[in-house]
Amino acid sequence: MVLPSFVFKVITAGDGNVGKTTMLRRYIDDTFSFGTKMTIGTNMYHKMLTFKDGIIASLQLWDFGGQERFRFFLDTFVKGASGALLMYDLTDRKTFDNLSNWEKIARKHDPTLPIVLVGGKSDLKDAIEVDDAEALELVEKYNFYGFYRTSALTGFNIDEVFEILTNIIREYKGLSEANQSMEF
Repeated sequence: MVLPSFVFKVITAGDGNVGKTTMLRRYIDDTFSFGTKMTIGTNMYHKMLTFKDGIIASLQLWDFGGQERFRFFLDTFVKGASGALLMYDLTDRKTFDNLSNWEKIARKHDPTLPIVLVGGKSDLKDAIEVDDAEALELVEKYNFYGFYRTSALTGFNIDEVFEILTNIIREYKGLSEANQSMEF
């Protein structure tokens, strides 16, 4: 058994039905399911990630239920997070408009928590309601670490957003390749 060098708690948050669970399932086991059920409270997944420099990170991936009635749980679950993916549905403007609420939840215990903005369902090109310029304005406004379109259906950019966020977390925590003289 290979022990990880780091353990990172990553939260995925956003309104219900934006595709958080399907994105996580695509990332964890490279599958897509049309029949996902509503997440009640939170679910947690694990994934080991090996970097080019040989460092291994264990990702604890927390899937937050997006419905309003579950939000009172989330303050507790955010504590200790290393980073977050805030997700909205590119085809549903309301989910984009609600991101300020999710930013407040995600950064409750760490106002500088690394966050990457994710627009899901990019495969539904003809139904997209939020353009990239608006997403980039939000990135600027909230000091997010970038914006990426994804599709859990096709797998587009799924692995990339997790790898990008994990690299950002390493750098944020001073664990980047330049700092690898540390012993583990």
